[in-house]
Amino acid sequence: MHRPRAALTTVSALAAVALAGAIGVPVAMATSEDPTGAPSAATSGKQSGSTSGKAAVATADDPVTHEENERVPEGAAWTQHYFPSSDGSDVELHADVLLPEGLEKGEQVPVILSAGSYFGHSGEIFDEGHPHTGPSDRFGDLVEGIDLFDRGYALVLVDTRGYGGSTGCIDFAGPGEQADVAAAIDWAADQSWSTGAVGMYGKSYDAVTGLIGNNLDQDALKAVVAQEPIWDMYDRVRSNGVPRQEGIIAPSTYNTIAQLPQMADDDERYVKNSQYELTHPECLAANTVNNLVADPGTSYWQDRDLAKHAAGTDTPLFVTQGFLEWNTRAEGMEEYLTNHEGPQRGWLGPWDHVRGNDRTEDGTLKMGREGWFDEIGAFYDEYLKGVEPTTDYPAYSVQDSTGTWRAEDSWPVVDQTARIKLGSGSYVDDGGPQEEQDGTRSSFVKWSEPVERDTRVVGTPKVSLNAKGTGNVLVELHDIAPDGTAVAFDEQAAVVQGGRLTVDLESADWTLAAGHRLAVEIGSIQNGSWVDTPSGQKIKVKDVRLELPLDDPAGDVPTEGDRAVWLDSYLAAYTAEMTPGEATFTVPSPGARG
Repeated sequence: MHRPRAALTTVSALAAVALAGAIGVPVAMATSEDPTGAPSAATSGKQSGSTSGKAAVATADDPVTHEENERVPEGAAWTQHYFPSSDGSDVELHADVLLPEGLEKGEQVPVILSAGSYFGHSGEIFDEGHPHTGPSDRFGDLVEGIDLFDRGYALVLVDTRGYGGSTGCIDFAGPGEQADVAAAIDWAADQSWSTGAVGMYGKSYDAVTGLIGNNLDQDALKAVVAQEPIWDMYDRVRSNGVPRQEGIIAPSTYNTIAQLPQMADDDERYVKNSQYELTHPECLAANTVNNLVADPGTSYWQDRDLAKHAAGTDTPLFVTQGFLEWNTRAEGMEEYLTNHEGPQRGWLGPWDHVRGNDRTEDGTLKMGREGWFDEIGAFYDEYLKGVEPTTDYPAYSVQDSTGTWRAEDSWPVVDQTARIKLGSGSYVDDGGPQEEQDGTRSSFVKWSEPVERDTRVVGTPKVSLNAKGTGNVLVELHDIAPDGTAVAFDEQAAVVQGGRLTVDLESADWTLAAGHRLAVEIGSIQNGSWVDTPSGQKIKVKDVRLELPLDDPAGDVPTEGDRAVWLDSYLAAYTAEMTPGEATFTVPSPGARG
């Protein structure tokens, strides 16, 4: 039994998904055979794109409208600007600014800011074949979804160091990029057309920079919307010392973007800045090597522990998180939300790496809930304009594994934390059996009694154990139906070096139906997203303890929403049969909330 990310079995498939999903480009784009998607173009050192389509190119003092360049959204005036980062370095940052068309001199508007790697004029990850230069349409859905310019907002897209029209070496979520975010917030707040109120918006990479913005605790930043972010950067590339495939693929992705040739008709300064890596190859090497640092206690990873650095911050925060995410997983989320002391909003549920407004080809909302932009628009209006919302939205709208939505004042709401003794066991860290071989020696399983009534596992389960031996361990939680149908719904891997080990699993929101059993499987890493090296040793484990946060669904307050599309895909692909063993523990039924 393994989670859906284990389904990717080839390096090429993994690379395609990582290059696409790393931060929000549809997988179809990355897996397309269209030659404009070929990453090899990124290393040519030439400018990209055709110049056959003539269009006006904006400068700081010469705005361009949609009529002059169709890549500019209707109702907007595009200008380009350059300003220094805030760390005293020689890094120069580039911003595309989209103001409401016809904004009068002296008139001011609040700013929606997004900062990151995906705003290059030739494309987000690959050359997208544009006929001429223009601002990125990465958040065109936001522009249309809340009628951004008619609503009276500016949109500012800032290339952080190493990307697009900015100079410097890539420093994903590090001190350098944090300085870039600080500079971008201050710059956007200080412009003559700005009210001084800034909100941040993003998904995945540019959701990470939103979390960074909150952590900087700058007065000008009034609100952050962060969809499917990474909460702790170390967790992105390693699980308690076990390397993940992302630690190899993600740096390659970012290096590709940093080298992406920009448009031939871009202004000279933009083109020169975009070629920074050609004369600074050490940037790409450092980005690759730094991600191989194994020790989470080093300053490199401590600087990027966003959950820890959220302590005491209070910027109003709106987040989304898929509990069945295959890309930016629910690791460190609870810590971040607990450390954050300001107003919180969120949509949480059993989806994958999608935006709140994403739909399937037939129009079905992927998360299942209507009104993403209504809520986001009201959120920004409240905190950037002081407009009281006319709709009483839940603080958190949460969908659990049954596909049912509920309203919560916070997340997680835990009625009881069960502390369960699981005893002992042993396994061989052999990386799992080959097909048609008996796999029992690669792991052992502890089984619960059937739960008496519907019981929700919510928040971050923890497993601690004493181990004798050296190797790796994978802990998985399974939901077992009375007929033996099993679904693995939570997991975590770790390096075993002997002695006591405590492992936080991923955050979860999964309901065990009455009569179902919980199975805890402990053993070798048999597949998945890790690049582990089995030791071949027999690992003896004793004094295994499970800390299981529980909630009673009987206390739920329903709210609107349908099943997430990914939930049924997950269940169809990753439901298997397990033969239940003798029960050795009980999952208590938590008391319902009043």
